[in-house]
Amino acid sequence: MENFSKIVVTGGAGFIGSHLVDKLSNEELSIVVIDNLSAGFMENLKKHIGKPYFSFIKSDLKQLDDMWMEGFNNADVVYHLAANPEVKVSVINPKIHFNENVVTTFNVLEACRKNDIKYLVFASSSTVYGDAQKIPTPEDYYPLEPISVYGACKLACENLILAYSKLYGIRALILRYANIIGPRSGHGVIIDFINKLRNNPRELEILGDGTQRKSYLHIDDAIAATIHLFKKFVNDSKKYDIYNVGNDDWVTVKEIADIVIEEMGLGKVSYVFKLGTKDGRGWPGDVKFMLLDISKLKNTGWRPQWDSKEAVRKTVKQILAKNH
Repeated sequence: MENFSKIVVTGGAGFIGSHLVDKLSNEELSIVVIDNLSAGFMENLKKHIGKPYFSFIKSDLKQLDDMWMEGFNNADVVYHLAANPEVKVSVINPKIHFNENVVTTFNVLEACRKNDIKYLVFASSSTVYGDAQKIPTPEDYYPLEPISVYGACKLACENLILAYSKLYGIRALILRYANIIGPRSGHGVIIDFINKLRNNPRELEILGDGTQRKSYLHIDDAIAATIHLFKKFVNDSKKYDIYNVGNDDWVTVKEIADIVIEEMGLGKVSYVFKLGTKDGRGWPGDVKFMLLDISKLKNTGWRPQWDSKEAVRKTVKQILAKNH
């Protein structure tokens, strides 16, 4: 990336973060990863450890301390991906999400302010829209009414970032990701199905009624879109911008189950649906139908390589291949 010499990736040992580090390592940059390893793994970064361009700081962003803040010294860009990614957890223990998302984002913004960081890229989520009445849902959809603490925390982070951008001149790019899937992901419906079918190849418990329909994007597409949008943002005059990052289509939970069973080479599997709510969601706070309008993203000249079903199938193949 032209004129940039140092990039910080918070949560860089996690799923999206480690794939971003892989891609950024092709540029002539020094990369600092800050991660407390609560959801990430050093295994994800093994090919970078010991390389001259790479440094790792094990630290908790919930605490404002000099150890990780020094990592921000002379950085040009901060990719803020550190968060607890489990939406379900926010129903059972809301405080985890407040701390892991809102508190950490406030601390990261303080570090950006004190170190005069010019650019911040934030991993937000489609959950900020809640049960949107308009599908596909565009970035300017209103009102934003998240139905989970996770979604509410992501929206709170967006607003904090907006305020810091206006007050302190930090140029901020917000990316509202759809369901991002691929190797290294430690949670989500695909991992859940594979694990359950390994334990019992004749029966599969599905959370919800199976008609939940959402958009899925492969991690390779997500990272390509992220870097593409940031390069465009740098050349724009905007101080703050928001993009949906997802796919043009969607897929049901039952269709995902069908793909997993097919790729695992299993015979007849009976489905057992476990409703988390009266209207067939997997759990309270689960958005049942999610499809982002990505026309703004596509207008920049970028397109996903794989549609939702292709992304699911590719991910299943990759996970199964790794585990053999």
